[in-house]
Amino acid sequence: MAEPLQCDVAVIGAGTAGLAAERAARKNGASTLLIDPDFNGTTCATVGCMPSKLLIAAGREAVQIGRAGLFGIEVDGVRIDGPAVLRRVRAERDRFAAGTRKSIARLPEHVTIRARARFSGPGRLLLDDGRSVEARAIVIATGSAPILPEPFAALGDAALTSDSIFELADLPRRLAVVGSGAIGLELAQAFAHLGVKVVLFDKGERMAKLRCPKVHAHLREALEDDLDLHLGVEVTPALEGEGVRLHWSGASKGDALFDKLLVAVGRKPQLDALDLDRVGLELGDHGVPIHDRKTMRCGDSAVFLAGDVAADLALLHEASHDGAIAGRNAAAFPAPIPVERSTALSITFTEPVLATIGEAEEDGAITGTTDFADQGRARVDGVNRGALTLYAAAPHGRLIGADLIAPAGEHLAHMLAWAIQSRMTATQLLKMPFYHPTIEEGLKQALRTICAATPIDLPPDQDSGTPSGA
Repeated sequence: MAEPLQCDVAVIGAGTAGLAAERAARKNGASTLLIDPDFNGTTCATVGCMPSKLLIAAGREAVQIGRAGLFGIEVDGVRIDGPAVLRRVRAERDRFAAGTRKSIARLPEHVTIRARARFSGPGRLLLDDGRSVEARAIVIATGSAPILPEPFAALGDAALTSDSIFELADLPRRLAVVGSGAIGLELAQAFAHLGVKVVLFDKGERMAKLRCPKVHAHLREALEDDLDLHLGVEVTPALEGEGVRLHWSGASKGDALFDKLLVAVGRKPQLDALDLDRVGLELGDHGVPIHDRKTMRCGDSAVFLAGDVAADLALLHEASHDGAIAGRNAAAFPAPIPVERSTALSITFTEPVLATIGEAEEDGAITGTTDFADQGRARVDGVNRGALTLYAAAPHGRLIGADLIAPAGEHLAHMLAWAIQSRMTATQLLKMPFYHPTIEEGLKQALRTICAATPIDLPPDQDSGTPSGA
């Protein structure tokens, strides 16, 4: 038998988290091996962030053309070319994925190993090519995969997931979407904007795990302008001809025939093939090893998690941060260094954009709200819909979180996340310059409400005399 490959840190999985972990471990002086069966690129580039945003961009362009009449501009003869839309999605997606593969190709020689790995014991891995690896510490960064429950799996090619939907040759005429998380919301609305008849289903009553009822109501209103929405229902699918017949019951009842069905009920960490029982890790929900998010270490072991496989926050920036923390601490094993995590920031690219930031702390929190229906810049641009709720800690109004669905929502969300992480109070943020007319001015109403509820004096109104709603 060949001698085992030796390294300080072995990383299983070459997605966003795995690449960050290998880079951080090597930067901190460790010898590394990066193990992956395909090295095809990251989930974000291939089936996640980038292809979905490409589809959303096409839908947004169609919507903008469709509402040109609001500004006195008449546009005739608009036609959506479904195959052309999807060809661009795939072409640009492939370009992003190729960029990731090029970065992998630039890794130092002998770092990458094309194989599948599983544990044979603490610090030991078996590869499916017959080789083995011995490492001082191991980072698991195997990612996640879409959940496809059996009733949907039985539909064959008629059931799609986020891994397969971008391979469609043309836009379907009728699309059912099951699941109202970020993936379901984004893709349902994007297809609807491209002229597809979309119906969105969820067994829950609250979409995207939103905390604020007011923001949720605005989300529902925006979606119902574009598609049919059924919350609080159970669905039963069945093949019918080349399509899918979907029956639903609960808060509403009915059945309808669809060309395709998108299953967006969540993603499962890819852990089943790793033989974790041979390492003796304590497992929590869904078989995920219990770990400390400040170190990404699993108990007192030499195993670390990073990225979607950790089932914490399945977001690219979190995966990258996970990888950096896990890689550095794996290199420093057995003396990991805890790291304070960034303010939680989640953005869903609906129209308007939806975002959840930080904490809500419903008990004792001070809240302030803004409605964008009469906000000056939003009315100018014809995008005046949405709401924002800020959460602040008593008694001084330190900002702790926000929920919003708003025009330019991704930019407002970043501003608020930075303010929250900087531990700013509502008064401090209100003292910052707000240019007129901008969407950012929409924050002022919510900030003033919080300031009025705290013992800190409200700063002078610097734009008194401007029109109402500015």
